[in-house]
Amino acid sequence: MASMAHRVAKGLVGGCALLLGVMVSGCAAPQYTYVANSNADTYFKVPNGWHKISDSALQKETGSSGSGWLVAYEAGTNPMASDFQSFDTVEPFVFAEVGELNSTASAQLSYDGLRDIFLPVTSTARQDASAQQGFPFTNFQQIRDQVLMLSQGVHGVRETFDYSYNGVADTFDQVALTNADQTELYLLVLHCTTTCYSHDQSEINDVMSSFTVRSP
Repeated sequence: MASMAHRVAKGLVGGCALLLGVMVSGCAAPQYTYVANSNADTYFKVPNGWHKISDSALQKETGSSGSGWLVAYEAGTNPMASDFQSFDTVEPFVFAEVGELNSTASAQLSYDGLRDIFLPVTSTARQDASAQQGFPFTNFQQIRDQVLMLSQGVHGVRETFDYSYNGVADTFDQVALTNADQTELYLLVLHCTTTCYSHDQSEINDVMSSFTVRSP
């Protein structure tokens, strides 16, 4: 499903990044694992029972060159990199990507560009996608469209929406951010079936709202 790579990430040329899985300390058993990119001062949290996807398997599945930061986690007992593209994932699958934007991508980036960074969300992008032969997704439904203005000039959007494929409906929850001068892209996307999303909505919102960027 190459079209799921619908994003400005053609302009991503991220440098080396170090993944740190930091467990919350304390007397009680930790509830969350904090996943951080120390070079980009970026982190998010996942429930402690979620499992990390193999870096090599994820890179192979996404076609990533491995030059930027790409990490994924999935709930359940059988996490698979292929669920990055699956429309019948019954457990939440979340991935984060951080990388640099080249000058062309930086100049062209807008709030609508951030909305459409992963899948077409805006009406224009959806019309363009539907006009392309082979675009497989139907029944778009928008659930959330939120502009985010964070500290140090970090800004972006949170979009939640449904798409269907072969009769299966998936819910996507996306936070797409950039820094004040639009030289960095920070992306967090979670998806699973609409039934899964509805059932696990509180836990999913904890994950998505934890995405934190401290821009240099």
